[in-house]
Parts: sequence; C-alpha cells; structure tokens
Amino acid sequence: MTSAPPVSASRTVAARIRDLTRTYGSGPARVVALDGVSVDLHSGEFTAIMGPSGSGKSTLMHCAAALDSADSGSVEIDGTPLAGMTDKQLTRLRRDSLGFVFQAFNLVPTLTAEENILLPLAIAGRKPDPAWYATVLDAVGLRDRLGHRPNELSGGQQQRVAVARALVSRPTIVFADEPTGNLDSRSGAEVLALLRRTVSEFGQTVVMVTHDPVAAAHTDRVVFLADGRVVDELREPTPELITERMTAFDGRRPQS
Repeated sequence: MTSAPPVSASRTVAARIRDLTRTYGSGPARVVALDGVSVDLHSGEFTAIMGPSGSGKSTLMHCAAALDSADSGSVEIDGTPLAGMTDKQLTRLRRDSLGFVFQAFNLVPTLTAEENILLPLAIAGRKPDPAWYATVLDAVGLRDRLGHRPNELSGGQQQRVAVARALVSRPTIVFADEPTGNLDSRSGAEVLALLRRTVSEFGQTVVMVTHDPVAAAHTDRVVFLADGRVVDELREPTPELITERMTAFDGRRPQS
C-alpha cells in the first residue's frame, strides 16, 4: 500500500482518496486500473489529472465522483465517506454536492439552454439562489442564448451551458472529463478560462482529467498517474514542464 500524502493544515480537503484499488476482468484478462492510489484534492483549487493512455486517470475521477466503485480503499467527499452509502444516498450526493462537465456536453436536446442549466435543481425540486444564478449566468456569458436549444448553439456555447449547469447548485467539487476534447482551440481556451475563473473568483474546486498540456497549464496543480499509481505532481505548471514530465512517465513503470 502507498503511504498517505501529507495534508496541509492550512488547506481544506474537498476529496480525500486513500489506497484506492480498482481492477477489471479476471485471469489473464485482469487489468489493474488503480493500484493503491492516495491523493488529496484541495478546496478552492484547480487540479488536473494526467497520464498516458491506460494510466487510470479516468477511473480515478469516476471513483472519486461516485460514478464507479473501487475494489478497496476509501473516498471521502467533504469529510463524508462514500463507503456504505445506498444508491439513493449516492444519487443525492452526485446531485447536490458534485458538478459534472463531460467532453460530449450531455445536454438534453429538447430543452433550452436555461432549462438545461436548471435541470439538476428541477429534478431535486429546488429553485436556484437568485444572486448565485445571476453570477453564474454573467460568468458564462450566455444571457442572450438562454432560450436557444443545443442545436442552435456552437460547441463552445454548449460547453459553457454545461459548465453553468455544473455550477448552479454550488457543488463541493466540479469534475471535468476532457472538457475541451470536442472543441476548437478558441472555444477550448474560453471554457478553460471560465473554469479557471470559477476557481480564482468564486473559490470553486475543479478536478479535470485531460491529456492536453496546454489545458493542464490553466490549473494550480497537476497530478500524474502511470500504471494506476500516482508518480508525481507539479505546481505552477507550464505546457513545457508538463510535456517534460509526461514524456518521462510515458511507458515507464513507477517504483513501489
């Protein structure tokens, strides 16, 4: 098992992950996606998770976001353990405490932009906080597109709707899975700047899986995975430093 990383007393931990193991298949087809991962995701921080293909980065995010369950180890969100939660409790946690931004936008095509933004709250039978909702709408810059359906919006606009939907409930953490993967460079830069702003100005916690060093350079911290283990991290990242680390880890088996 890996030792737990040190926790700064001055920073609140939004998600605490300890000794997480996740395997798929059995026998010769068995794949170890996570091999004893321990990492803290701090509140008010923008964290990127990176690694070669098959390194376990998406599995780590899915387990941390209660979208998948680990074989062993633990995950706590805002001090609350996921272990032992019923399906109903996990659904409530995902709805109330977590926000999601996916590569494919995942908007409902028959709903307007505003209806898509408010959908999680509508399902929960809640109304948005007026002041916060106004702040979110100003941040994403889509007030003049609220009545439009997804097919009437550009890809960048659709992803900004998805970001607004993730933020509207004021979640503990926003998980973003390759959020710029389907966007051109300009639209991608706008979405990354928006995520960066939610952290810097609103104190939001954002965790992003990405393979793109330019995207990861918008973050405060990059956590590198290889072969299902955390092998390094980088603060104040630049595209050049990230590329250097990725080149070093690509295909290399980390030491126990």
